Amino acid sequence: MKKVGFSRSIHLKFVLIYVLLILLAMQIIGAYFVNELEDKLITNFQNSIKESVNYIEYNLREEMIKEREEDGPTLEEDIEDILADASRSTDISEIRVIDKNKKIIGTSDSDNQGSIGQRSTEVSVTRTIALGNTQDEVFIQEHTGTRLWVYTTPIVKNGNETIGAIRLVAEIENVYSQLRDINNIFISGTVIALGITAILGVLLSQTITRPISDMRKQALAMAKGNFSRKVKVYGYDEIGQLAITFNNLTKRLQEAQATTEGERRKLSSVLSYMTDGVIATDRKGRVILINDPAAKMLNVSRETVLSQPLVSLLGLDELYTFEDLSNEQNSITLDYSTNEKPYVLRANFSIIQKETGFVNGLITVLHDITEQEKIDLERREFVANVSHELRTPLTTMRSYLDALAEGAWEDKEIAPAFLDVTQNETERMIRLVNDLLQLSKMDSTDYRFNREWIDFIRFFHQIIDRFEMTKQQNVMFKRFLPEDPVFVEIDKDKLTQVLDNIISNALKYSPEGGQITFKVEVKEDMMQVSVADQGMGIPKENLEKIFERFYRVDKARTRQMGGTGLGLAIAKEMITAHGGDIWASSVEGKGSTIYFTLPYDRIQEDEWS
Repeated sequence: MKKVGFSRSIHLKFVLIYVLLILLAMQIIGAYFVNELEDKLITNFQNSIKESVNYIEYNLREEMIKEREEDGPTLEEDIEDILADASRSTDISEIRVIDKNKKIIGTSDSDNQGSIGQRSTEVSVTRTIALGNTQDEVFIQEHTGTRLWVYTTPIVKNGNETIGAIRLVAEIENVYSQLRDINNIFISGTVIALGITAILGVLLSQTITRPISDMRKQALAMAKGNFSRKVKVYGYDEIGQLAITFNNLTKRLQEAQATTEGERRKLSSVLSYMTDGVIATDRKGRVILINDPAAKMLNVSRETVLSQPLVSLLGLDELYTFEDLSNEQNSITLDYSTNEKPYVLRANFSIIQKETGFVNGLITVLHDITEQEKIDLERREFVANVSHELRTPLTTMRSYLDALAEGAWEDKEIAPAFLDVTQNETERMIRLVNDLLQLSKMDSTDYRFNREWIDFIRFFHQIIDRFEMTKQQNVMFKRFLPEDPVFVEIDKDKLTQVLDNIISNALKYSPEGGQITFKVEVKEDMMQVSVADQGMGIPKENLEKIFERFYRVDKARTRQMGGTGLGLAIAKEMITAHGGDIWASSVEGKGSTIYFTLPYDRIQEDEWS
């Protein structure tokens, strides 16, 4: 899982939220405080000025209503003295005194003395004299940008008669300068407070985020399969209870994972050691599981078939859909046979469904029935061959016996020939039945050999001598046998039967004037015997089949010579039972060679010799 960066961690988010809340609170408090402070300072400033104006207004009223002496100071001079004392405040820029005729009769501005005697054009003065009420306004000087407060108040005589007006201009910029200084102090304090708050927020957030971070690390470890870690419990508040619950959950998940893993291993072991192939699909028919036997049966790789449709994997695209397979009650035979090799599978299907009946997928079980099909085919062929082999002599015998019963027995020339044929067919059936009995005994589990140590070279010479003395064809025997004895442990009677069958076949198919070669070669752990003739040979495609029961290369000629088609099959069973092997080689038109091997132990031979 990707590591969470600090910029995206809950720790930073918690600190940011905490700081932003503090900042918002301080901004609200600051805005309220500054607004109230501004109103208070302006109000105090104005009240202070108004008190001074009231005092000035009283003095001016007294001077304006007082009768003048001829040799005394003029009104303007008295007003100038009063304004000189009143304008000593640093906040007052100018004080003007205007009579009821709107004529300026005094000013505290020494640079503006020329305006005395002129008419005032200010609207506020006109309104004050006309209405008898005060006027005040704040404006900004264009050339300096400072704020000025203009206060105009009437000079009232006898309570209701306006005899003039006082126009005062004060520099209120000092109040706003004080507010800016206070704001700067407040901002500096806010920054310091936020810094301290951030530090405290980091420390405080750690107490909350540390157990959460521990649980996150534990969750990551659990995702990787590590259930051994435990979350540290820092307290018994809600987060502490969450940590305890998380540890309990970890323990239960560990137990559940161990149980699941055990079941998975059991299932995996069962699937791996099953001889049958198993394929599981999802509800859409895509392969989600295939065991090794199934992959081997279908000759595919497990990695490449995952997510592949089942019908495509089994080669049933043209015949079935996935829904058809889900509803299939009977097994389906899959024939993958080639000209060289038969290969047949049987597929059984079982659906996977929930208790609600919803189909989750399909289980397919594959069985390799190639050998079973082969055995069934061989059984059918065996029954057919036995039936055919018995029916042919029985039919011949019945024909001849019917002829004899109808009077042919009285014919002295025909009767002996008919009886001779009947006798030959009877002997042929006896040989066939004896061979079948022999094979039946070989197939029996309690069949035993009477093994003994014999000199095979001497034993082989005796068999060859017997055939050489009784042969009726002009066939030469040639021997390539070791001069020294070769001792092997065999059943003498069974090996006699094997050699009789092989040599008899060689004599049957050898032409007049031909040659049969006998050879024995001693190798490290086996002895190899071969019998070669110069007959018609065996086609290459038939070489592997001549050891099958009832198989004949030339059926017509074999029957003519009285063969049953079981001799080489019996020879193969007996050689295999002795721990050896038997095979043939041939060139058409030049002859055939039958080889077989027997186990050979030189140490045992030394003891017997």
